[in-house]
Amino acid sequence: MNCSGCSPIYPIEDQGTLYLRPVFPVLLELLRTLGVHVEHSDEAIWMNYTNAESVQNWLEAIQKLEVIRPESITVQVTPIHEQADQAGWISLQMMKARFEHADLVSIILNNQFSSHMQPIVDANEQIVGFEFLLRPSENGTPFSPYNLFEVARDTGLHSFLDRTARITAIETSAAFLPHGVKRFVNFLPSSIYNPEFCLTHTFEAIERLELDPKDFVFEVVETEQIQHMSILQHIFSVYRSRGMSVALDDVGAGYSTIELMNRLEPDFVKIDRSLIDQCDRDPVKQQQIIDIVKMSRRFGGRVLAEGIERMEEFDFCRSIGIELAQGYYFGKPSAKPPQGPYRQTSA
Repeated sequence: MNCSGCSPIYPIEDQGTLYLRPVFPVLLELLRTLGVHVEHSDEAIWMNYTNAESVQNWLEAIQKLEVIRPESITVQVTPIHEQADQAGWISLQMMKARFEHADLVSIILNNQFSSHMQPIVDANEQIVGFEFLLRPSENGTPFSPYNLFEVARDTGLHSFLDRTARITAIETSAAFLPHGVKRFVNFLPSSIYNPEFCLTHTFEAIERLELDPKDFVFEVVETEQIQHMSILQHIFSVYRSRGMSVALDDVGAGYSTIELMNRLEPDFVKIDRSLIDQCDRDPVKQQQIIDIVKMSRRFGGRVLAEGIERMEEFDFCRSIGIELAQGYYFGKPSAKPPQGPYRQTSA
């Protein structure tokens, strides 16, 4: 199996070959009027270029053609004289976005980022795990993780970035953490087309580094994007079949996350920071949190309070039976974890 998320992705260089399909006569005519040396077959049009600015100009001109819908055209860029890959075609708009955001695309394709670790503690404030969060590389180009993922989505690179970020987190955990410490790793369900195939790289990295699958908790984010519950249930099933746990993030905020929690029954339930903030002073928030804890107990989910910044918030959470917590009160994300020892968790 192959798809656009797993096919070779070439960086945009000042030299290469641009492929277009299908072969519209009006498209050939336009390119020739622009002075482009064009070749074509029955399946595709292609032309070599010697600077990226030329390609941008061609794509903009194509997008303005009134007799062709831009969304009907797919595009591919390869190193010069390389053949187009069967699965590497993307939309005209995505390719245009790759040129417009070339700096962030370069960060994604060249893996110029790192994983920082934020501690997760138990009710006794002992570190039992870490969440891995994407950050710029040391001495690398600064970026906002949110913007990087938005650009990845706009450019068709979100599957590539999500997979690479997961593997970076796994490798970082191998370098710094002992066996028995939980490693919470985020994943985007929209980036996983076929769990058995798309997660192969993740499972191979864990095996290659001789890590224990039981130490890993894969945490689903972007729950508002979930349109087909059966797909996410299948993803959870594949992770669990390999001995790993799953978590649902941001419960209590966003789109129907409490309903999602009840349908998915994750191993870990992470309560959104918007509910935790000032929860010791807010009876409405307290009741919402208590309800989530009660619902989680029905299916055996362990509850984690996110965004703890004050001891009073932590005290309230402990008083109602929340076992795990995370937030600036215990530590900010950092390139290296604090010195152990860490407490192992049986879950």
